[in-house]
Amino acid sequence: MSGEVILERRGAVAVVTVSDPERRNALTLDLSQALADTVAACEADPGVGALVVTGAPPAFCAGADLTQLGESREEGLRRIYRGFLSVANCSLPTVAAVNGAAVGAGLNLALACDVRIAGPKARFDARFLNLGIHPGGGMTWMLQRLAGPQTAKAMVLFGEILDADAAVRHGLVWSRAEDAVAAAAALAEQAASAPRDLAVTTKSSMRTTASLGEHADAVETELVPQIASMDSPAFAARLAALKGRISRS
Repeated sequence: MSGEVILERRGAVAVVTVSDPERRNALTLDLSQALADTVAACEADPGVGALVVTGAPPAFCAGADLTQLGESREEGLRRIYRGFLSVANCSLPTVAAVNGAAVGAGLNLALACDVRIAGPKARFDARFLNLGIHPGGGMTWMLQRLAGPQTAKAMVLFGEILDADAAVRHGLVWSRAEDAVAAAAALAEQAASAPRDLAVTTKSSMRTTASLGEHADAVETELVPQIASMDSPAFAARLAALKGRISRS
């Protein structure tokens, strides 16, 4: 297999690196499967509380391997999608450390994460139309929801490429950092420090409430898991610690 997916643990944070630097981490069928397998392994590991997804320098991900993409039909495309869709569907909190160009399917990989941190060399480039191919993998849906219809159309239809600062201005990324991986890991640690089941349930609830039209429906959606969390040992321990600090002050 050309390339590999490297898994590094930083406490409860798993740093997942797509690594094929000579080919700018372009997604092959095998590399996409390796990414999906790695994400699944992290979800199955109770010691992992959050994921950082990045690429081996100098790129984040240059998209799908064009040779395999050109030979693909539906089944092949779905296999290429498998890697970034595993990130999109991950039950754990995810942060993209975009340390270089995120192009085509590589942009999809960045969009699939819950939050994005951009390094100084980050570039966000849809590029599908320039290659004579229709966007795929749900890019148009993800990009419009994150950055709005105008920014999405500027990027997809008109070929606009956003650097790190422009991506922050347009709401595509959370922040810019000199060391995107370190900043992403620090952010991920905030989620990983919470009780794992609570973070998973909260992310699931946010997915549900994002599609609701009424505040009252969100109240009802959140009520049951909130009550369950209040009955958990983790909440009891943290409440006891808080009461102890108050009594000593």
